Amino acid sequence: MDKPKQGFAGLWNISFGFFGIQIGFALQNANMSRIFQSLGEDIEKLPGLWVAAPLTGLLVQPVIGHMSDRTWLGRLGRRRPYFLAGAILAAIALFVMPESPAIWFAAMMLWILDASLNISMEPFRAFVGDMLRRDQYSAGYAVQTAFIGAGAVVGSLFPTLMEALGVANVAPSGQIPDTVRYAFWFGGGALFLSVLWTVVTTSEYDPATMARFEAEAGAHEAPAMRALASHSYAGGLAWIAAGITTILIQIEFALLREVLLLGALLIGYGVASLLAIALARAGNAQNMLSSIVGDFAGMPPLMKRLALVQFFSWSALFIMWINTTPIVAQYHFGATDAASATYQQAANWVGELFAIYNAVAAVAALTLLPWLSKRIGQARTHIVGLVCGAIGYASVFVLRDPVQLIASEIFIGIFWASVLAMPYAMLASSLPQAKLGIYMGLFNVFVVIPQLLVATVMGSIMQAFFPGEPIYTMAFGAATLLIAALAMLRVVPLTVAARPVEA
Repeated sequence: MDKPKQGFAGLWNISFGFFGIQIGFALQNANMSRIFQSLGEDIEKLPGLWVAAPLTGLLVQPVIGHMSDRTWLGRLGRRRPYFLAGAILAAIALFVMPESPAIWFAAMMLWILDASLNISMEPFRAFVGDMLRRDQYSAGYAVQTAFIGAGAVVGSLFPTLMEALGVANVAPSGQIPDTVRYAFWFGGGALFLSVLWTVVTTSEYDPATMARFEAEAGAHEAPAMRALASHSYAGGLAWIAAGITTILIQIEFALLREVLLLGALLIGYGVASLLAIALARAGNAQNMLSSIVGDFAGMPPLMKRLALVQFFSWSALFIMWINTTPIVAQYHFGATDAASATYQQAANWVGELFAIYNAVAAVAALTLLPWLSKRIGQARTHIVGLVCGAIGYASVFVLRDPVQLIASEIFIGIFWASVLAMPYAMLASSLPQAKLGIYMGLFNVFVVIPQLLVATVMGSIMQAFFPGEPIYTMAFGAATLLIAALAMLRVVPLTVAARPVEA
């Protein structure tokens, strides 16, 4: 038994909520460094303040994925309860964020905002797999990417639009400009309404129907538990040792305090692994911890190879989101004072640049990527996208006119479209239907772990080798994208052997 084919209206409704979610992410990505600096924070400390975003994703996404696989709330269904709850919380955070009276409050609101966005976002990835036939996965993720791009354009441009309408783009020292304040308020409303559209216009397949679509539903839990029970405790002890070593290195070399968090997370995962193995050996197969750790340890080969690519890809993306505003302000506008009109002008231009790369991504997802994937395959198409990203990052070193940076954003836009669509289309075709939520959540761990490393380690690297020179972070970004492209060469044979359905 196969699912009915969705028309354009169905594809639209399934993914429209991502339009609002991405408005929230775009406002966060383009403006949080600006908010922190407007409240008086030093540039070297920005990665540490951003640590809230990847940390919440690391904790929230696997848990939400696991829970949404096992949820059924009557008319609300399986994934939609999480869409709605996350949207309500994120909208509240967006309304409160621009009223932050101090840096600590803004950091706390970033934590809440990112957690809420992840609660909504993670099930949307699995929702495409739930609702579509396998031969529509590429189309489904392409439409989702187009909405991501469109939402990011709106979110990125809104402060500039507010300034054009006469709203003040400069605020007294220690305060957030009205352009940013109104943009966040608009984003909160748009996010809630767009997610509500998907909740109202879609009906999910009930568990019995889903089981008929996928005969192996529920057949993967027992093997995962048996595999976990056979694991040695040595792995968990090794993670704990790595965490302790990281903490000792931070103390010995006086690295930034955020490195302590990295050590604590390594220790935490080691302890969680030990507990999960013990529970699995005791025959307790129903607990969330053992299920998540077991699925993480038992990822399919294609997922493991794509995870490595994601790790390097998202390292570069997080570098860009943290550092683009201070880079453009310092090197292209000659401003380092966050309270100056010139700095705020540069920050608005960054919003426009982000809008450009997202607009390019929206178009590329529906045109260039399907055309390429039909001719050279999804894996090779993603290699092209990663190389485009590396070119866009490296070009920042040679382009000094702010307008010329548009060329950089075109390449970055193609990369962004590819990273949002190609890995998920390849992955969804290879995963069991009954565990799409948890596997998508675990796959997104490799989106947030590199962000966490950038947030904890990049500040120490910059402080030690390039103090006051944020442009060199883009060299790190370009290098990691080239490494990601090389890692994709290991994915090509698996996708060719599996004969994936092309866009």
